[in-house]
Amino acid sequence: MASSYKMLLLVLVFCFGPSVLGQLEGDEDFDWADFALDLAPRRVPRQVKTILVKETKPHIEELSIRTTILSRYAFTAVYCAMLNRHSAAAEGLFQFQIPAGAYVSNFTMIIGGRVYQSEVRLKEKRAKQGNGKPKNKESSDTSPEPEGELFKMTANIPGRNRAFFLLMYEELLQRRLGRYEHVTSLRPTQLVSRLSLDVTIIDHSPVTDLEVLPLRNGKISGSGNSGARPNTPKTPGGRTKSEVPVTTVIKNEKTVWKITFSPNIVQQAKISTSGILGDFVIRYDVQRDMGIGDIQVLNGHFVHFFAPKDLPAVPKNVVFVIDSSASMLGTKMRQTKDALFTILKDLRPGDNFNFISFANRIKVWQPNRLVPVTPLNIRDAKKFIFALMPNGGTNIDGAIQSGSSLLREYLSGPDSSPNSVTLIIFLTDGRPTIGELQSTSILGNTRSAVQEKFCIFTIGMGNDVDYRLLERMALENCGMMRRISEEADASAMLKGFYDEIGTPLLSDIRVNYTEDSVDYVTQNLFTNYFNGSELVIAGKLTNRSAESLHVQVTASNNDRNIILETDVPLRRLQIETEKHVKAASAAMAVGAKALGSGVTQALGNPLSSIAEDFVERVWGFLSVKEGLRSRLRSQTSKEREQHTQLATNLSLHYHFLTPLTNMVVEKPEVLLDGRVAPAPTVTPAADEAVPPLNELPGNTEKPQKLDGNVRRQSSSQSNKIGKVERKPAKKSFTISKTSADGDPHFVVEFPLSKLTVCFNINGEPGHVLRLVSDHKYSGVTVNGKLIGASAPPGSHKQQRTYFSTITIVADHPKRSYIEVTPTKVILDGRDRIVLPCHSSVTVDSGMLSVAIVQNSNVTVTVGGNISFIILLHQYKNPAPYQRNHLGFYIGNSKGLSRNCHGLLGQFLSEEVGLAELPAEAGTKPSQVLKVKNRSVPVVRKSRRIYSGTQNVDCWFARNNAAKLIDGEYEDYVTSHMFDTGDGPQGTNSVRHS
Repeated sequence: MASSYKMLLLVLVFCFGPSVLGQLEGDEDFDWADFALDLAPRRVPRQVKTILVKETKPHIEELSIRTTILSRYAFTAVYCAMLNRHSAAAEGLFQFQIPAGAYVSNFTMIIGGRVYQSEVRLKEKRAKQGNGKPKNKESSDTSPEPEGELFKMTANIPGRNRAFFLLMYEELLQRRLGRYEHVTSLRPTQLVSRLSLDVTIIDHSPVTDLEVLPLRNGKISGSGNSGARPNTPKTPGGRTKSEVPVTTVIKNEKTVWKITFSPNIVQQAKISTSGILGDFVIRYDVQRDMGIGDIQVLNGHFVHFFAPKDLPAVPKNVVFVIDSSASMLGTKMRQTKDALFTILKDLRPGDNFNFISFANRIKVWQPNRLVPVTPLNIRDAKKFIFALMPNGGTNIDGAIQSGSSLLREYLSGPDSSPNSVTLIIFLTDGRPTIGELQSTSILGNTRSAVQEKFCIFTIGMGNDVDYRLLERMALENCGMMRRISEEADASAMLKGFYDEIGTPLLSDIRVNYTEDSVDYVTQNLFTNYFNGSELVIAGKLTNRSAESLHVQVTASNNDRNIILETDVPLRRLQIETEKHVKAASAAMAVGAKALGSGVTQALGNPLSSIAEDFVERVWGFLSVKEGLRSRLRSQTSKEREQHTQLATNLSLHYHFLTPLTNMVVEKPEVLLDGRVAPAPTVTPAADEAVPPLNELPGNTEKPQKLDGNVRRQSSSQSNKIGKVERKPAKKSFTISKTSADGDPHFVVEFPLSKLTVCFNINGEPGHVLRLVSDHKYSGVTVNGKLIGASAPPGSHKQQRTYFSTITIVADHPKRSYIEVTPTKVILDGRDRIVLPCHSSVTVDSGMLSVAIVQNSNVTVTVGGNISFIILLHQYKNPAPYQRNHLGFYIGNSKGLSRNCHGLLGQFLSEEVGLAELPAEAGTKPSQVLKVKNRSVPVVRKSRRIYSGTQNVDCWFARNNAAKLIDGEYEDYVTSHMFDTGDGPQGTNSVRHS
């Protein structure tokens, strides 16, 4: 039991951030050697011992996959323990199949007691690839395949030693044919001593129709089909009767479903001696009511699931454009014909259709028209399909032009229905070889031919297809693209894809929310909604104190327009969402209490971090997907750059491995004696005395051994990045009172005026506030993210807000940033370094440097003449109204320009005056501040700053600093932590009064 709990610890630690790993490695109570011994392999049964003896590569002792699906958003953590039984070092290969729509968000190796943490970086342009990869780093190998991507990482494992690999990825499950499908690839390529899969499903709505399918061997056999073996029995209704994989256990407790699969090594061998077990597939749906759909609200973000049911089908006008070139000869054409024969049976009365085949020549079954679905027309269409004979080249452009011309003429004719859905289904197995060959020209011709009057759905078969061309063709024309690999059952996949789009229920769907109540909404206009699918929209709430949100959905169905609208209660939805988030946290924390007090203390409470942000991560996930799609659809280089920048920023912020980023991890260096090279030891200067109350220590440090997060190998000549080195102690320095700390309380010091002004900002949890904005001049921007907490008993407030994260971005001479939380600091300068806050250390990285004083404060210096001090407020036993948070102080602002702005930055070059208004009858004289020709009523107050060690008297401006600050509070709310106000989504547009 102890070993399994420790394994769970690592998986959980991996899920919730690198700072925890750093804490564990630095924890004296945590023994890595003891941990490794606890994971010693069990006795191997005789039946498979001979197979294991023949293994020359390191043996996978344990493979544990844990997934939590929280309202259709799945977090998966993969843990792998690998043993090198031989005396010499050997290369271990960790690989895992990632679902096609998922993003890897973390990867960590632990070898020789050292932690090797991954970094997500901006992908360099191809032109720079000639420089080669860094000597001691490796990027993850993600080879695109139809059903997903294969994540690979190799590492040298010292003789008679173990390596531990931890991988995490996230995905939003898509609803197809009325079911969500979660697929876990079980292909470790060898028999595993301990193999386990745990999937927990927690949803806002009751889960229905849950089933576990037989293991799906080889390639995925169809989109939306059961994927069952050919001889699987069927129920009387014709539905496949699933053979649940051996050892599978399904449990249901209220709203929580748990599915486990843990075959022992003998049971694995009965399935496959090569370790290729197949895909473990879970399908389910959720109960849904008629109406506006399911909306969930959490921490200033919302996600809206819309999947109406019981609607009549909308008639469709469809042209099938089929490749009949010579490369389709044999199995491809036979399977295509089989699928088309089946599809013909599924066409409905009221539909209109036609077929086009293309090779060197274009053949149209019924020239210049679409024909209705009648028995005679179906019979004649079968004859046309049966007679298709593959030969010649591939004229993609000509085929699309012919199909588009047919549909345009039909839509402009008297037989066209105004509310019907019109589409082309285009299938090819190759690249263009006849007619127009340039992809850009084909895409341009397609746009001109389609004229936004119908959609194109593309299907690529085999390995010789220009998938990028087909994807752009579909995306630019409101369709979807599907891949079919060489080994796949093309007939089943074609039929499955048609089933997804064959029953349109709505067209021209628009989802609107209360004006000025939401922001940064993902796609809310949809051309079509097909039966069994789901529309998902996410966004940010601009006013989280609002009681309700008005939602309106407009769409067309057959011969009528539909309007659905209602007011959704935001507070009730927030409470309901929090309830099942707590259930998810509890599910993810199973066994954590048995880890012991030392480990629990090291962990803190990381389990809540993912769950608390899950709605925001859904928004980030969808926003990245939308940015990548918009990037492909872009018609100009400027549009493309804007969408690329937005998707890149979000990918880096959420640590997603996307087509715009690389995931890089340092690889262990094995010495000649077989040991792993140790991490460098940094010996900073001796401790300094405690500074005066109005001072903070500079680079006060204790000797500290750094973990693998700090040590980085580089291809540069210096072979040092991060420049972690010994430095002489600096004297303490006096910092300004200008700060944002606590609830948050803002203090601004005006030295020349000998005045101190203070104000409160009653923000909303999840909002990101612009504190300092000097992007166009010094290149510096400081943003802070708010978290919420309940108000203390008897308080007049409804909630408290604190800063949970501070990000400092510097754009000169090139972009770099520092992100600070109460537990860790991420420095992304010349290289990306993750530093835990429980240790004292100083790091220089080009323009940025950071000095951490253990569990006390972080000093960030930019270019030598700008410095910020961030106080770390941490609680051992917090009350409900207390949250670990940050205080932000401006140390040195000389390097900031006079044009600097932001909630604090706008005052750095200003002076104010104080005036007294004459007393009216029965009242005392009142005070006003003169700020930029504005008169601001103020009252005298006292504030505690520097962690409560000093009081400051100040003139307090009420009403969210009305008239004191330029513009309004909303002008300082930014889109994300790295928003500098200069990009396409920038928000640096304050209305000056």
